[in-house]
Amino acid sequence: MKISILSTAYVGPGEDFAAGAETMRRHGYEATDYQGFVRTEEPLWQLSEAEFERTLLWQRHILTECGVEVCQTHGPWRYPMRDATAEDRAERFSKMAKAIRGTAILGCDRMAIHHLMPFGVTDTDANAVREINADFFGRLAEVGREYGVTVCLENMPYRGQVLARVPDMLAFVRGLGTRWIRMCLDTGHCAVQGESPADAVRRIGKEDLYILHVHDNDGTRDQHLRPGEGVIQWEDFSAALAEIGFAGALSLETSVPRELPPDLREEAQKALFQRACRLAGRSEG
Repeated sequence: MKISILSTAYVGPGEDFAAGAETMRRHGYEATDYQGFVRTEEPLWQLSEAEFERTLLWQRHILTECGVEVCQTHGPWRYPMRDATAEDRAERFSKMAKAIRGTAILGCDRMAIHHLMPFGVTDTDANAVREINADFFGRLAEVGREYGVTVCLENMPYRGQVLARVPDMLAFVRGLGTRWIRMCLDTGHCAVQGESPADAVRRIGKEDLYILHVHDNDGTRDQHLRPGEGVIQWEDFSAALAEIGFAGALSLETSVPRELPPDLREEAQKALFQRACRLAGRSEG
C-alpha cells in the first residue's frame, strides 16, 4: 500500500512546487492527494484551457521526476454551500467536470468529492436531496467514464444530512448502479458521526472503497488531527484494511503545522510518515 499525503502539506500558496515535491519524496511519500482543484478562486482556475493543461502537465512531470504519483485528487468544494438553485448546480457541474479532466491530465484515475447540499448542513427535504444528487452524479459519472476517472463520494460530518453517514452514502452510491461512482472514506468524518472507521471499511468493502482520507479528531468536530491525536481506534482500522485487501493508497488528510520551527517541523513530518507506514501495515521508511 502506497503512502500518500495532501499536496498542500508540502506545497502551500506561493511555495516552490518542485522543492515541495522533492521534500515530500525525501520524507518517504510515494504518492500525493492533489488539492489544486479544491478552491476555484485560486490562480489555476483563472488560466485559459491551454494554460490549465500545460500547468498540470508540468506539475505531473515534476512529481514523476521526484518519484511521486498523484494517487487521487479532490474536486471543487466551497463553504458556505451554494447548491440551492439550478444555476448554482450547473456552475458546480461545469467546475467538477473540469476537475475530472484535470485529474486525467495528472495521470490519476480517481477524484474525491462532496455531494450536493442544497439545504446546507441540515436537510429539510430528504427526497429532494436524493433526487438532486442522483441526477447530478448520474450525469457526472458519464464525464468520469469519458476521461477514465472514478468519482468518489465522501461521507460527511454533518449530522443533519441524509447522505452524510457511511451506510446512507454507500446505499446511494450503489443505487446509482455505475462503476464510475464509488466511495471515499473519511475517518475523521466517521468519528464526528460516532461511527467506527474500521466498521465502515468492512461495510463498504474492497469493490466500493476507492479512496481514503485519514485523519483524527476528538469525536465532536472535524479537526484534521494526525492519527493518534484523537479518539479513533487505529489498530482496528489497519486490521480492517488488511481484511478487505484495500487496493488504494493510505492517504493522510492532515499535515504538520507550518508554525513549527524548521527543525521541529522536519522531525514531525518524518514521524507522520512513519505513523502512516504502521497504519498501512508495512515496514517503516
